[in-house]
Amino acid sequence: MSQSRVPINSISLGNKLRAYRRHPASFFLLLLVLLAATVTVLVLFFLVGYILIKGIPYLQPKLFSFVYNSENVSMMPAMINTITMVLLSLLIAVPFGVGAAIYLVEYAKKGNKLVELIRLTAETLTGIPSIIYGLFGMLFFNIALGFRYSMLSGALTLSIMVLPLVMRTTEEALLCVPAAYREGSFGLGAGKLRTIFQIVLPAAIPGILSGVILAIGRIVGETAALIYTAGTVTGIAGLMDSGRTLAIHMYVLSNEGLHGNEANATAVVLLLIVLLINGLSAVIAKRFEAPRQ
Repeated sequence: MSQSRVPINSISLGNKLRAYRRHPASFFLLLLVLLAATVTVLVLFFLVGYILIKGIPYLQPKLFSFVYNSENVSMMPAMINTITMVLLSLLIAVPFGVGAAIYLVEYAKKGNKLVELIRLTAETLTGIPSIIYGLFGMLFFNIALGFRYSMLSGALTLSIMVLPLVMRTTEEALLCVPAAYREGSFGLGAGKLRTIFQIVLPAAIPGILSGVILAIGRIVGETAALIYTAGTVTGIAGLMDSGRTLAIHMYVLSNEGLHGNEANATAVVLLLIVLLINGLSAVIAKRFEAPRQ
């Protein structure tokens, strides 16, 4: 007769307490974990609540005018510029990041010196301060290539900044795809390229989207790199025009000291945009996961 196994979750509280008495260090670590989780959640709610309380009362229709002037200090041009900057940066960074990750996981041989060099370079780029990227973008894109202060210069600079993040998260997502997926595809006669694009990449989409979400968050909140490359000009900017994003708009308003309330209102809109992007990305990721459950 087979003995029925008791699920771990059904262990009584008394047994847990006796286990903690035998191993006091485990109970101490449990308290540390609970304390860290509680502090994190409280800080998150405090920041969100502070931003909403300070900014919501000053959200007025004039802040969403398509024309910026000294009277309304509208954030609408900055919102449009932010969306443009995100799309341009991802359009450049995501193909190169995903392509590099595919090479590292699917094509490069183990122990390849080039692979080690690429990973070391990606980790080094991740730790470089954003203002260094801004200075590089100004010297290379603005001056050397003649793009001047423009959305294109800012997008190229940000794409370099988020490229290591996209590449590393995509690499981890590809490594998490079970080898049986590839073996089954090869057994049915599919080639390497077809297996990657029809089997491996769809299974890794949730992990890839996680990297894209992190990249979007960094692009939306970036100021130092864009001040040196995209500039701070108000108004809706074209590809080769200077323009400010929401983060720069908020920074300039708060730095001037004349429109602090409008800066708080801009922070609310910036927070809502980030939450909306994260929510949509989570929904998309679940739609890809659903058929495989």
